[in-house]
Amino acid sequence: MAGRINDDDVKAVRDAVPIDAVVSEYLQLRNAGGGNLKGLCPFHDEKSPSFQVSPSKGLFHCFGCQEGGDTIAFVMKIDHLSFSETVERLAAKAGITLRYEEGGYNPGHQRGERIRLIEAHKVAAQFYADQLGSPEAEIGRAFLAERGFDQAAAAHFGVGYSPAGWDHLTRYLRGKGFSDKELILSGLSQDGRRGPIDRFRGRLMWPIKDVGGEIVGFGARKLRDDDNGPKYLNTPETPIYKKSQVLYGIDLAKKDIAKVSRAVVVEGYTDVMACHLAGVTTAIATCGTAFGGDHIKILRRLLMDNGSARVIFTFDGDSAGQKAALRAFEDDQKFAAETYIAIAPDGMDPCDLRLAKGDEAVVDLVQPRTPLFEFALRQIVKRYDLETPAGRAAALDEAAPVVARIKNIGAQHEVAVQLAGMLGILDTQFVVKRVAQLARWARDRGGKGPERQQGPQRGYDTAAPAPAPSGPALNLRSPAHRTERELLKLALQRPELVSPAFDAYGVDEFTAPPYAAVRQCVQDAGGATGAPADYLDAVREAAPNDTVRALVTELAVETIFAKTVDEAYAGDQLVTVRLRAVDRRIRDVQGTLARLGAQGDPEQLAAVQNELWVLTQYGQSLRNNGAAAL
Repeated sequence: MAGRINDDDVKAVRDAVPIDAVVSEYLQLRNAGGGNLKGLCPFHDEKSPSFQVSPSKGLFHCFGCQEGGDTIAFVMKIDHLSFSETVERLAAKAGITLRYEEGGYNPGHQRGERIRLIEAHKVAAQFYADQLGSPEAEIGRAFLAERGFDQAAAAHFGVGYSPAGWDHLTRYLRGKGFSDKELILSGLSQDGRRGPIDRFRGRLMWPIKDVGGEIVGFGARKLRDDDNGPKYLNTPETPIYKKSQVLYGIDLAKKDIAKVSRAVVVEGYTDVMACHLAGVTTAIATCGTAFGGDHIKILRRLLMDNGSARVIFTFDGDSAGQKAALRAFEDDQKFAAETYIAIAPDGMDPCDLRLAKGDEAVVDLVQPRTPLFEFALRQIVKRYDLETPAGRAAALDEAAPVVARIKNIGAQHEVAVQLAGMLGILDTQFVVKRVAQLARWARDRGGKGPERQQGPQRGYDTAAPAPAPSGPALNLRSPAHRTERELLKLALQRPELVSPAFDAYGVDEFTAPPYAAVRQCVQDAGGATGAPADYLDAVREAAPNDTVRALVTELAVETIFAKTVDEAYAGDQLVTVRLRAVDRRIRDVQGTLARLGAQGDPEQLAAVQNELWVLTQYGQSLRNNGAAAL
């Protein structure tokens, strides 16, 4: 039985690894005010950032999909790890040695599947890198040298070599304690007649990392004529490697992509190397598959996907490259970023261009050149005979819908005019009206879906508004509920501003049941007065279920809606919530008086009348004196 990680060690891991540092490995974060950070949520598809991180509290929350929690919860969710796997991974980053209770636990043999597969790839990558220096790997070193890559370049990108024998890596990993089942599952080995054999043999090897920097697969380049396999052989689909969800070089490029809001998409591993070595450090490539929707999601989170961002595609000038560009255009509308295409005049890829003309030529190539939609239009138009009316009409039929898909209405009109010129149609207004009609039809068919409502449009302000309080289903137009929410946010985020008065508030003073549940959590955690360092953790632990816990996290992260958060603002919220509770009680007491009437028991009637008088005086005092009357 696996031992339980010591609670103190879990807390040490939480404290040692800043949540903003961990989250920043997966998406770009920007200032959201109030000490919080915001970005595009990695757990659901969105175009306006509703994902917020509170570094001071160690919590995150998405106001769109309601995911939330601490650093451990984030890593568990995004990398599909168990609790213990996540703690072990973060502990390794922080250099913390974990203690396991109940005895008899050897973490090296009982870690979760993903951790084991990641470790196997890490060991394999080092094995391949070491093999690149062997006599057998001379052919691999020559391949790299011919393309302008020296030993330092190979080391920077972790390039290695897989020996040509049947089971060199398999035997090596067995010696490191990995089972045959793990080797097959990882994709590093495959079934042979007499047991597992190496999947990659006699090839140049590129380690493929995820956005978090973990090696999850390999790309292998054919070197010998007697190798009957494909030119490039990639890791098969495994629990940790999905080719549609990885981008080669993203681990090296992600910081600069976020910094300059630009990404360069190239076609191969050597193109990524050439770009980075030439100074284009935002270059990435797909791994044996076309650029698609999942790749876009990765880039959008890093770009923050605003209208000033740029994505430049480089494709070979041959027909296959042109088809790849047109496929990329099919997904163009999923970006808010502007998309461009760069093709060298002589059709060379970045690797060949660097060899032939140097680093400056590569840098010059990927400067934004032709908008992707313009390239798509030219490819369409040149397929038709524009010398005939029928040819021009047919070209317009195919090209007009492309223009109609351009998100910026102003740019759409301008390109429609350009299209008329391309086709040789003198009546430009006819083309403009045709495009506008198609765009209107497309909007009507699309209805008012969330993409169309929420997505930022090019050329317009893309700043995200402050996320509206979401949480459980509530009537958020009710002033009472808004004020209760603010008071709870203060109690969780700035408990010193509402203490000790808040702790005297009854659960029934919060009219929304979910907010009453959070008030109960604060009470069960010992109250807001003199809140200790682990106060938020204690409140979250006191939650009776995940729904209430998620609301606690949400309220702890959500921005307090005040320019100045001070005792005066806190006092206003305390008074408003208390005054509404008093007014509700006055109405109840007045109802009781009406029911008792003149024939009621004199003592009971007197007691009710006295309570009404006390409540009325207290309410008046709150109105006149504010927080001083609490």
